[in-house]
Amino acid sequence: LTRPVEVSSADLERTVHKFLCSIQEAGRIYRHIAANKPTDDFAIEVSVDETDVPQTPTELFLILAMIANEGIPAQTIAPKFTGRFNKGVDYVGDIAAFEREFDCDLAVIAHSIRSFGLPDTLKISVHSGSDKFSLYPVIRRLIEKHNGGLHLKTAGTTWLEELTGLAQVGGEGLLIAKEILTKALTRSEELMSPYSPVVDICISSLPTAKEVSEWTSVEFVSRLEHNQTCANYNPQLRQFLHVSFKIAAEMGSRFTNALEQNASAIGQRVRTNLLKNHIEPLFL
Repeated sequence: LTRPVEVSSADLERTVHKFLCSIQEAGRIYRHIAANKPTDDFAIEVSVDETDVPQTPTELFLILAMIANEGIPAQTIAPKFTGRFNKGVDYVGDIAAFEREFDCDLAVIAHSIRSFGLPDTLKISVHSGSDKFSLYPVIRRLIEKHNGGLHLKTAGTTWLEELTGLAQVGGEGLLIAKEILTKALTRSEELMSPYSPVVDICISSLPTAKEVSEWTSVEFVSRLEHNQTCANYNPQLRQFLHVSFKIAAEMGSRFTNALEQNASAIGQRVRTNLLKNHIEPLFL
């Protein structure tokens, strides 16, 4: 920060009213876990990203003070950022505004580590962080500037690579991918409603079951794969399938056996996606 964080009584009262009960509950959860397993056997993340608006630097500073007061040895903190962090697709929003916020957040975290005795390994966490390719140059530059750490949540992008890999190998793999999508289309509200803050999906932009039944492997992959230069790429379909993993879980061993039988092709997709699309742009 270029100037000290100024905390007025109004700032303090508003932030305490909004966050204190939640941070106290996080403290109770941490102490319950710590009482039942070795404290060096798990990492603690505190998430405040599911709010209506991003936290100001003052709010984040006070949140970290509350975390320290609860004795939570937080390893990661997940703030709310400007813009849309929709599942499995690129960032939608003002990159310059995100850069300003991210810069301030990293400075506040560094200051809070010194001020409150929080772990010096405390790092910032970006939820729904996979596939946000337009932000990675900004994130990398600012992490280096502040010598900070980064946690980027990427689990969902691996599930999509598994599904894309099944479609790509054809045969039973393609049939499974089509069945997952076709069943999901009949349960769209059920699948989408828990994730409404992090998806923007217009049902009319999704294919019909009949269209899906006629797709080749190449057609399925070209619509799902995160290639923004491809004319067939459908980001709304990608978001929809991102939140449709429940259908695959219901398949049980049929789905997992297909993954095992095609482990080489799917594993290569997962490795390439994580290494080339995420780790290298951010860290290497």
